[in-house]
Amino acid sequence: AGVDERARVLIDKVARQAWTVTDDDVAAAKASGLSEDEIFELVVCAAFGQASRQLRSALDAVDTAVAARNRERP
Repeated sequence: AGVDERARVLIDKVARQAWTVTDDDVAAAKASGLSEDEIFELVVCAAFGQASRQLRSALDAVDTAVAARNRERP
């Protein structure tokens, strides 16, 4: 949310399919008028945000599994 439209394709790729990001994706964001600093900051934020969401999801799954196991014990 709130991502500059000029960077949306790149940021979506970073957040959802980072392994598919190419130099051409970065070049397209730069050609749209974004500076290298803007691109860097947006990419770092997208990667960190996605990593944080995945970590939170994994920790929640562990908590749920531990709670379920504890309920099963006499």
